[in-house]
Amino acid sequence: MTDVREAGEDVRIEVVPPKRPWTAVMFAVVLGIFVAFGWQQRWMSDDGLIVLRTVRQILDGNGPVFNIGERVEVNTSPLWTFMLTVLSLLPGIRLEWISLLTGLFLAVAALWLGMDGARRLYRPSGHTLAVPAGALIVCALPPFHDFATSGLETGLSWCWIAGTWWLLVRRAMERPDGVAWPMVVVIGLGPLVRPDLALFSAAAFAALVLISRPCLKQAVRWLAIAGALPVVYQVFRMGYYGLPVPNTALAKEAGVAQWGRGWLYFLDLITPYALLVPIMLLAVAVVMLVRSGVRERAFAVLTLMPVLTSVALALYVTRVGGDFMHGRMLLPSLFCLLLPVMALPVTRWTAVVLAAVTGWAIVAAVALRVPYYNVPSALSITDERGYWVWATRVSHPIVAEDYAQYPGMPAQLTILRETTQPSVIAPGVTYWHTYPTTESHSTIATDSMGALGLLTPLDLRIHDDYSLATPLGSHSLVVAARIGHEKRFPALWDIADAGQGDWDRNGQASVATPVQIESARAALRCPAIAEILDSVREPLTFDRFRANLTGAVERSGVRFSRDPAIAQRCE
Repeated sequence: MTDVREAGEDVRIEVVPPKRPWTAVMFAVVLGIFVAFGWQQRWMSDDGLIVLRTVRQILDGNGPVFNIGERVEVNTSPLWTFMLTVLSLLPGIRLEWISLLTGLFLAVAALWLGMDGARRLYRPSGHTLAVPAGALIVCALPPFHDFATSGLETGLSWCWIAGTWWLLVRRAMERPDGVAWPMVVVIGLGPLVRPDLALFSAAAFAALVLISRPCLKQAVRWLAIAGALPVVYQVFRMGYYGLPVPNTALAKEAGVAQWGRGWLYFLDLITPYALLVPIMLLAVAVVMLVRSGVRERAFAVLTLMPVLTSVALALYVTRVGGDFMHGRMLLPSLFCLLLPVMALPVTRWTAVVLAAVTGWAIVAAVALRVPYYNVPSALSITDERGYWVWATRVSHPIVAEDYAQYPGMPAQLTILRETTQPSVIAPGVTYWHTYPTTESHSTIATDSMGALGLLTPLDLRIHDDYSLATPLGSHSLVVAARIGHEKRFPALWDIADAGQGDWDRNGQASVATPVQIESARAALRCPAIAEILDSVREPLTFDRFRANLTGAVERSGVRFSRDPAIAQRCE
């Protein structure tokens, strides 16, 4: 199309390249495929249901806690909790469905932002066809399908990563002089999405500085804006919860190196799907594009930033030992790595590569699976969705009632109905034991607290065996166990803490002996252990907030044996 404009005798002719809709069509097809796969695998994990009990507590006026009267941060993502709390105000929609649909929407938005950001990076300007490339890997891998929902913050993580990169690309390629502070605010949200995403925040901020080249004063102002919300929340976290990190970080000992386990977790994602094949092919395509003329400094920054950050995130996950859910913790790193190649322009150099990646994607989507796919149990890494489908006997376990038939759940719900007086309820060898308590509420020990937390009243205190919500358990020493489950804290500590006697109401003592219970009571009087409980249970006065804030770092380093006979020595 030719645009002719007259100004006196001057005539300016602008040649505007014709618009081609095929890029948009292919993007839409890929998004549709991803939505179909994500919907086909829709579910809510038990860990995702944990977040929803916190949301319920907030809505009920009890604060961001899991149990009333204990300020414990059980959710890794403050932003995800906040989003669900706000969205829960929508009438007529259950929390489980709000969480599921929000996660799926964010996952799809992340894929679009990634593809559109890559399209803008190569600046096709309407005359060069851009086709989904790295997006095919996202569409093909089963872990991406599973965690597009699940109730966890995974979709939010992908969307924030992709959205931040998209903003950087748009500024560098289209609006170099645009207003920067809204983008700086978004860049700073990383630690609120997940603490480890502070790595991406730092890298994105560095990329913004390299692209924009602000003066020192402007850069410092941007840094202050980016850090404002994370710093405010960190002060709140340390003063309110008494720790510098979420309780889950202590429960899983995120500061301890477990390279061996982490390497196995890394291979568990890379090997079954032959992931190195498409990644290397796409790397070759980028090299071809660079050799054919893409050599701008901004291009180098916007390409290297997500790649280097991906490596850093993968190294962090590997160092802490990975996770027990197949692929979950490495998906943000992989998504980050794919950003510069989510979509690529079609040239004679890239056409063959794109065809090869398409072939891999078809094979991966149809045939490539981990050996334990849909196997009901695994000793270490698990197909988590497959396990819960098997355990609940529901094709798409979503609402809490779907988990009511999970092995052990009927017995827990029955004993809670039958217990009419406040008690400490703990599983024994053959039946559940109820111990008298001086508290006004009951406490029950369980190892799957997400569903139970939604199926029971908010004033029931749930003792989490794996210590995610147990303030003392997260400070106990690790033992050899499945990754993320190394701090199984016995219920005898709750009996000692809240119990009225050493025997249950039937005169039995199979949960713990009176000697063990008395040893635990002695350990609870140790100054360091007593301070942990005070930091989460004492009324939140100004003095308590200040004591929590100033003592948070030291408190996070306290460790003691789960064996009360050893712990009572107060060493």
